[in-house]
Amino acid sequence: MSSIFPRWTNHLPTAAAAAVPVLGLGVAVGVTYFFSPYYTDVGYSPEQPVAYSHELHAGEMGIDCRYCHNTIEYAGYAAVPATGTCMNCHKYVGTERESLAAVRESWDSGESIPWMKIHQLPDYAYFNHSVHVSAGVGCVSCHGRVDHMEEVYLQEPLSMGWCMRCHRNAEVNLRPPSEVTNMAWSAEEEGYDVTQDKTHPYNTRGINPPQNCSGCHR
Repeated sequence: MSSIFPRWTNHLPTAAAAAVPVLGLGVAVGVTYFFSPYYTDVGYSPEQPVAYSHELHAGEMGIDCRYCHNTIEYAGYAAVPATGTCMNCHKYVGTERESLAAVRESWDSGESIPWMKIHQLPDYAYFNHSVHVSAGVGCVSCHGRVDHMEEVYLQEPLSMGWCMRCHRNAEVNLRPPSEVTNMAWSAEEEGYDVTQDKTHPYNTRGINPPQNCSGCHR
């Protein structure tokens, strides 16, 4: 009696047994990457209501981060600069420039400029800017070289795993508090070791970043 299926179909169960794990691994790897903040969030750069160049202001002109984001040392959040901060200079510089029309309108009307936030954490994650700044975490560690960015974008994923890698090895990410806003400062180039700096908060305050859930999820 002739068989219903051709002889080559006898190999299908073996081929399926070999293909399913490979397919499953491919799906797992794909989901892990394409659903992660490294793919979905990094590079995020929304269009702002005013074209503001960090490369010009923070880079070429050397304006300190704290001039515009003046709460980072004292509050849990980094303030978006008020229009008055912009107008401190632009009352005298670029007073007729079309690209600054929205700034002048905001100043005249008292209405805030609707800046788009780039670095965002979910509401269930607690983060305090002043704690990190006072501990010696440089702006560049989280925000990248914004002094080289014409348009600021999200350089780091700001994911839990990314935060935990720093919390587990804090000493390699700390610098003197006086250098926190210095984007060009490098511990390697300076030969700096925070564990040997007896005046650093890491040693004077015994900084030990939390690694338990309640440290960030309160």
